[in-house]
Amino acid sequence: MLNRLRDWLCPDLGIDLGTVNTLITLRGQGVVVDEPTVVVLNKKTRQILGRGAAVGKLAKQMVGRTPGSIEAVKPVRHGVITDFQLCEQLLRYFIRKAAVQKGGIRPRVVIAVPSGISPVEKRAVFNSAERAGAGRVYLIEEAKAASIGAGLPISEPLASMVCDIGGGTSESAILSLGEIVVSRSSRIAGEAMDEAIVDYVRQRYSLRIGVATAEQLKIDIGSAYPLDTELNAEVRGLDVISGIPRKAIMTSEEVRQALEDCLWKIANNIKAAIEVCDPELIGDLADTGLVLTGGGALLRNSDLFFREHLGIPVRVDPEPLTTVARGTAICLDHLQHWRRQFQTEGVGF
Repeated sequence: MLNRLRDWLCPDLGIDLGTVNTLITLRGQGVVVDEPTVVVLNKKTRQILGRGAAVGKLAKQMVGRTPGSIEAVKPVRHGVITDFQLCEQLLRYFIRKAAVQKGGIRPRVVIAVPSGISPVEKRAVFNSAERAGAGRVYLIEEAKAASIGAGLPISEPLASMVCDIGGGTSESAILSLGEIVVSRSSRIAGEAMDEAIVDYVRQRYSLRIGVATAEQLKIDIGSAYPLDTELNAEVRGLDVISGIPRKAIMTSEEVRQALEDCLWKIANNIKAAIEVCDPELIGDLADTGLVLTGGGALLRNSDLFFREHLGIPVRVDPEPLTTVARGTAICLDHLQHWRRQFQTEGVGF
């Protein structure tokens, strides 16, 4: 009865505060906000344009197209808040968009954070969320949230492994009995892949392209492992020699070559987590394998690449973009069970 009253007055929120996208879930309703983690602000006042209107999807459309007086900014880099004030404004906008609060009650919030962040960085998450309107704030490691969202049996005495390849970080973790046994965090993730494509196109074709163009190439024809039918796409950019716009045709093999170094680094990061585990847990992984989540898991044949280089079963979560958010939603549904493991602060209800 108390939970129903609270859900009516002020629904609890689960937040996946990502480098590229921020997802918010409501208890019992799933994902209600899925927006880019981008804001557009006035350079002089450092305030978001249009009283918060230039946030998320609209702000992303302006990236690379703003005049000198305004700029598009990402307040989160590599899973860590880099601009506290802007992150606070962004969270306030998203929290208000997710649910209307009644009666002056602040929502309880579960936020997924990278496992490798420092105490100072955790404090920044707490402060930004509280100033944005949250009441009691709970932090959960992204890898644990991804494992819960993927439906892995992490509470059992059995090794479960997940790799969440996000925009700014790749989180690899092995879990057993409800806890993370070992984890590894790397800043080689989606954005690093985009930058690798930018560098490749510059060196191979003498074309300068933007990160957004590189990301679209990765989505359209990118792969981690050879395809049955290779693809190609037209790329447009500025010729660095002549200084005029030019087109080129790029193949999926070339994109794969550009991404190879990033993929190897992610694979080595996963191996580093496996190597320090007890033999019993490693034996479990031969059967349970690895689950890939996050936007990077959408790269074609990513499961085949990691299966070949790790030697264990690998599968991609059916909805990898929302796995972490779903995990926070499940934690909200069973808050009494999970809250003992959270780092928490704020005023509760």
